Amino acid sequence: MNYLKARLTLLILLFPALMAAQQFAITHGPYLQNISEQEVTIIWTTNQDALSWVELAPAGDDSFYARERERFFETAHGTKNTGTLHRITLHDLEPGTSYRYRIFSRQVIARQSHKVFYGDVVATDVFRRQPLSFTTLDHEKKSIFFRVVNDIHAQNDHLRQLLPRDMKKNTDLVIFNGDMISLLNSENEIFTGFMDTAVELFASEVPMFLARGNHETRGEASPRLYSYFPTNNGHFYYSFRHGPVQFLVLDSGEDKPDSDIEYGDLAHYDAYREEERSWIEEQVNSKEFRQAPYRVVVMHIPPAGSSWHGTLDVAARFLPVLNRADIDLMLCGHTHNYQFIEKGAAAGVDFPVLINDDENCLDITADGHAITVVVKGLTGNRITTHKFRRK
Repeated sequence: MNYLKARLTLLILLFPALMAAQQFAITHGPYLQNISEQEVTIIWTTNQDALSWVELAPAGDDSFYARERERFFETAHGTKNTGTLHRITLHDLEPGTSYRYRIFSRQVIARQSHKVFYGDVVATDVFRRQPLSFTTLDHEKKSIFFRVVNDIHAQNDHLRQLLPRDMKKNTDLVIFNGDMISLLNSENEIFTGFMDTAVELFASEVPMFLARGNHETRGEASPRLYSYFPTNNGHFYYSFRHGPVQFLVLDSGEDKPDSDIEYGDLAHYDAYREEERSWIEEQVNSKEFRQAPYRVVVMHIPPAGSSWHGTLDVAARFLPVLNRADIDLMLCGHTHNYQFIEKGAAAGVDFPVLINDDENCLDITADGHAITVVVKGLTGNRITTHKFRRK
């Protein structure tokens, strides 16, 4: 026991020198997830284990240093969590309300029995720049503007071309509609593939919602994807309301039969989609869904236009439910080809489907008159416009 204590003491004494080549730092983020009218989750990573928290302040012109700000921690069973992935959920917020925030991480050097040895503290800057901020969702908001991109496949240059840098001024939210990467063998690829660029452009202050694509299901680290994109119900299929739009975000799963050799005997998507179908049935019959002025479905694989298994299975399981739900618009990707399918133009699809390609951004406004979709290319050029009048 004395030997172990001596080794630990030596490690603690030598730790600054050992870690000199890797200074404690925030490595990715922060970014917003799972935002609603009452809460938001703020996520970031550090290069070493840390105890982390968020300080929250109301919107205002006063200094963030005006007074002590309340601290929020990630806890489990009464204990504050430590690690390199930090997910802090702020509760009891007000709808349609702006808040300022700051993140902190305190390096954990070592633990000895009940003792914890701490090192440096890192935080976002509120001295030389304005604090980061966000605005909660609000179902009473009369008009919203959001953007949709998909099938980026880690082409960060495309993401920078499609999304402007001033999005905080006019964008309520952004939807990534699947296949933002090609393969997820390391969790770091989430960030190098698209999220570092998303944080650079908007994601620290404008909420982003992910619809999982078939490529996000692939790779050794794919089972851990949810840890970085938590939702309000614990699934990759979920719903939320902002302004006049009720969003139904669906998970279309993989595009080939479960037995395909590419999946290494691990795929179980037919049964998964059947579970999801039951959930969709509950959602479209809910009061919240029925009373929304608009109902928009977001799903990576479209339910028409292909004879591949994923398309056929999605159509067989989901369409009988969705066709009875008075859907105003479905937004898809996957094919890398732009296509607009009018209501009734494809067999078995009783609502309009817009399939976006990998080099377009959808700029969408929903107000008291219509849903207006402007399709823009890599240079910001307007390709076409669709308008869906309020019923």
